[in-house]
Amino acid sequence: MYLTRFRVNTARTGARRLLASRQVLHAAVMSSFPTLLPTDQPAPGTPRVLWRLDHNTPGEVLLYLVSPDAPDLTHLVEQAGWPTALVDGPGWQTRSYTPFLDNLTAGTHWDFRLTANPVHHIRRTDDEPRKRTAHLTPHHQMGWLLDSARQERGGFRILEKPKDKRLLPQGTTHQGREHHGDRYQLTVRDHHTSTFGKTPPPGTRRGKPVTLVTVTYDGRLEITDPDLMRRTLTQGLGKAKAYGCGLMTLAPLPQGATP
Repeated sequence: MYLTRFRVNTARTGARRLLASRQVLHAAVMSSFPTLLPTDQPAPGTPRVLWRLDHNTPGEVLLYLVSPDAPDLTHLVEQAGWPTALVDGPGWQTRSYTPFLDNLTAGTHWDFRLTANPVHHIRRTDDEPRKRTAHLTPHHQMGWLLDSARQERGGFRILEKPKDKRLLPQGTTHQGREHHGDRYQLTVRDHHTSTFGKTPPPGTRRGKPVTLVTVTYDGRLEITDPDLMRRTLTQGLGKAKAYGCGLMTLAPLPQGATP
């Protein structure tokens, strides 16, 4: 497995085109792997190509990839990087991810970031089929990741804040139910809705546009099951993985930080 980082030159026309469409960026990412055909689909339960855009500042947009093979991002450098300013390296950084994954252990604490498509299934009447619908409020988006079954399947647990660090130490209620408020070391930001058309298979008509809701989670977690955590990091979490969702990355806690 490999972890790759590429900084996007947001001043370039090619970069703006890529950033404007998840479908276009998906195609560019998948073109980074010479042996991977556009029609290839990963087998269930196997590592896949995951990617995520981090909009840290207007001038710092980073593309992260996790993949079974090392990518060649030459075309992205030419379209959306600094092709004539390369001094050391090809314009992106790729490192082996396997040693990091192999060293994950239960009980360790990490900062994490995840961009996801938080959805649930609803139906208005008992006789209609269930429909996948995005969570639209920060409360429900946070609840999607705090779901105990989702955390258990993912091999992690979102850490709670110490009681003396909470604005509402006893919590609060929402419509008669407990509200997670600021109980957890978790924030939700960058709510974004995008609509795009999927490229149809040859000989077929273009279908309805796809509407995708994404949010970014920043927080702190404890690894409860290293094998499940490795699966989460290499297979993604949630839906819409082809369009920049599902990639979770971990970072060591800042020096001196308390869990």
